[in-house]
Amino acid sequence: MAHILHIETSAAICSVSVACDGNLIAVINGALVNDHIAQLTTLIARVCETSKITLQQLNAIAVSAGPGSYTGLRIGVSTAKGLCHALNIPLIAVNTLVSMVEGIKDTYPEKNILFCPLIDARRMEVYTLLSDHSGQLLLPQQAYVMQEEHIFNSYLSCHKIVFFGSGLNKCKTFLKNLNALFHEDYLQTAGSMHLLANRQYLSGKFENMAYFEPSYIKEFYTTLKIK
Repeated sequence: MAHILHIETSAAICSVSVACDGNLIAVINGALVNDHIAQLTTLIARVCETSKITLQQLNAIAVSAGPGSYTGLRIGVSTAKGLCHALNIPLIAVNTLVSMVEGIKDTYPEKNILFCPLIDARRMEVYTLLSDHSGQLLLPQQAYVMQEEHIFNSYLSCHKIVFFGSGLNKCKTFLKNLNALFHEDYLQTAGSMHLLANRQYLSGKFENMAYFEPSYIKEFYTTLKIK
C-alpha cells in the first residue's frame, strides 16, 4: 500500500490530505486565511492522526507546485522537502491548475465541456489554462491579462466552459457568453491532488529535491524598498 501526504499551500487556505493507493482517506483545511506558516505542521499532524498513520508510514509527499501565492508555495515546498529528506521518501510535484480541474470535473459529467481554472494574479491578471474532460490541455498554463477580446472567445463559440477559482470575479465582466458557466465559491484544497499524485507515484515521476522549485510563472514583485 502506498500512503501519500498531500500539501496545498498555493491558495489562501492551507490544506492537507492523506490517500492510500489513490483513495482519499482524510482532508483537513486550515481555519485561517493566509497563515500557512503557523498552521501547516499542525494540520499535517492532525491529518495523520485522523488517517491513523504515522509519518514513518508515508511512501511519498505530494506538494502543490504552483502557480499561486509566492509565499504560500515557498512554505509548502520547503516543508515537503524537509519531511522528504527526514523520512527518506520521494517528492511529487502536482500542478495547481491541473489539480483544480481534477477536483471539479466530476461535478460536470458532460464530456464535451471544458474547464478553465482561474487563480488571481493581482490587477487584471490571472494564472490559467484550458482543459477538456480527459485532461488534455487546449491552452497551456500561462499568466494572462483579461480583456474584451480574450483567448477563450473561439472556444466559447462551440463549447461550454466552466470558469472557476479565485480569479473568477475579475473575469466575469469579459465572459458574456451563454456557454460561459461560472462555478461560484470554489474551494481549492488538497482533496483534489490524490489521483494525480498517485499516477505520478506509480510511474516513478519524482522531483530532484536539490533543484526543485515551484512554478511561479512570473517573477516575484514587491513595492517594498530594499535597503
